[in-house]
Amino acid sequence: MALVDVEDESILASIFRESFPDSWRDQPDFAAYLLELSGCGVERLGREPERLREERAQILQQTRELAFRNYKTFIRTAECTEDIYRRFGLVEAGVSSLLGKLPGFQEGCRRFVKRAEEIGSSRRMNTLTLNRHTEILEILEIPQLMDTCVRNGYYEEALELAAYVHRLEKKHSTIPVIQGIVSEVRQSAQLMLNQLVQQLRTNIQLPACLRVIGYLRRMDVFTEAELRIKFLQSRDAWLRSIQGSIAEDDPYFHITKTIETCRVHLFDIITQYRAIFSDEDSLMLPPSSDHAVNESAIFHGWVLQKVSEFLQILERDLQRGVGGRLDSLLGQCMYFGLSFSRVGADFRGQLAPIFQQIAIQTFGRATMEAVDKFQEEMNLYTLSSAPAVLGSTIPPTMVPTNQPGTLQPPMVLLDFPPLACFLNNFLTAFNDLRLCCPIALTQDVTAYLEGALDKVTKVIVAFHRAEEAAFSVREQELFVQFCTVFLEDLVPYLNRCLQVLFPPAQIAQILGIAPTQLHRHGNLGTINVTVIQEALAFILPKKETVFLAESGTASPEWTGDLKSPLEESIEQAGNSSLPQAHLKLPPEHNLLEVTAHELSVEQGPNLTVEDKNPPEEEIQAADGGSSPTAATT
Repeated sequence: MALVDVEDESILASIFRESFPDSWRDQPDFAAYLLELSGCGVERLGREPERLREERAQILQQTRELAFRNYKTFIRTAECTEDIYRRFGLVEAGVSSLLGKLPGFQEGCRRFVKRAEEIGSSRRMNTLTLNRHTEILEILEIPQLMDTCVRNGYYEEALELAAYVHRLEKKHSTIPVIQGIVSEVRQSAQLMLNQLVQQLRTNIQLPACLRVIGYLRRMDVFTEAELRIKFLQSRDAWLRSIQGSIAEDDPYFHITKTIETCRVHLFDIITQYRAIFSDEDSLMLPPSSDHAVNESAIFHGWVLQKVSEFLQILERDLQRGVGGRLDSLLGQCMYFGLSFSRVGADFRGQLAPIFQQIAIQTFGRATMEAVDKFQEEMNLYTLSSAPAVLGSTIPPTMVPTNQPGTLQPPMVLLDFPPLACFLNNFLTAFNDLRLCCPIALTQDVTAYLEGALDKVTKVIVAFHRAEEAAFSVREQELFVQFCTVFLEDLVPYLNRCLQVLFPPAQIAQILGIAPTQLHRHGNLGTINVTVIQEALAFILPKKETVFLAESGTASPEWTGDLKSPLEESIEQAGNSSLPQAHLKLPPEHNLLEVTAHELSVEQGPNLTVEDKNPPEEEIQAADGGSSPTAATT
């Protein structure tokens, strides 16, 4: 029944909550009144406001009559209250005066008692000194003996003396001489503590560590958790001193020495810690309220801090530049992380984002430099001095043959030095990226490459607009050939290089889709040629459109008897019409440099977070040499 009443009151309060303040809701009379109103009829509810006004007027009238009849009582009450307040003030003043005099009296009593105790203690001291002269002399020599033992490294004897003095302190803690001896022994003990801690800051081995921690435990100056912290702090200070002595002039030397130092010495520190402090709990367990687990969390936090510091040093040195030796550093870091897996602190998974960021930053800078150099070449380039189809007239003995598993650059680019230099610079960037090429960079590398090609296209268009009015017929044909080679030779070759770095089959496998469905997920590892075609459409001749049945997209190709301007120029020029001297370009424009940077089709596995072990494959470079692939994480 009570539950029903509470529910009724809650419903009524919810219905009329906007009609009264919230402070009325907890009043029982108000709830009862609402309950009563809920049972009234319409007529009574209509008369209720009038009844309430009458009742209110009646109560006010009664209140005025009560105040009129008893006004003398109210006045008398006010007078009594004022008199009581005044008398309480007098009492409070008297008590304050008494409290002010009590401290002086108490201090006088204390001085008297203290003086009496001093006199009695002095008399007893003189008597004891006379009766136990020999024993007191031995006790007085303890501080000097303690200092000698500490300075000579006799820590066992020093600990025994300290224990004896501690027992004396418990028995005779009030004797000034004993207090002085205890103070001097504590100073020697502090010196011993500093010496023991200082030993932990040196290149100390495990047996010596065990002895030092044993002495510290017997000194009983640290709790178990504090002792662990002190050990880690001391060993960390020694490790920092070694790291601080490494020269920072060369980033590659600094990071390699840091890796070697951390891998060797940090592993030794962890081994020493685990041999000295036995933790049954796993290293990587999160902290909890349990005492043993908290002690384990101390070591866990320290290891995380050291790994974090190493990653910060690695990222800072990589940002400074390591001179194209990113793959070597990655292999060393992966080996470092693999060695730490034996102590449950494998941090190889955290290396991938760092190397991935550095790789894409390096590639981005290389693309910007390639575009800038292309713009400089175009500013100095003149079509009148351009050789006519040099790439098509090179004798077969001079054309580099395609080696198995390699990509042959288009030799027609020899006709146009700016495009040849641009390809050289980009292939250099590709080969640098190949050393550490995470598959996660597919979209970023594609975006950088498309951005660079977009800027190159704008440079070509700007060159055309600036020089179009002065073009002769021959120069116009050469410029059309220039754009055709850029669109139909350079761009497809860069697209093939991109797919060598990021194989579509591997991307599809990671995405969990069929390779034929990869084009539905955007330009992953493929250059969007449509933008370049549209930008150069007003320069290039019109082409018929052939629809590809496989992809359902339109691709411009030559059909029927139509021939490109480049093919017509080749047929018109012929192999015998060009002098041999045209095959020689300045060294900075020599496309044969490209062959020194050819990409290998036998690309090793890319850097992905799924692979757990360092790679063992190698990529055969175009010059016959070999370079290790990027270690995978």
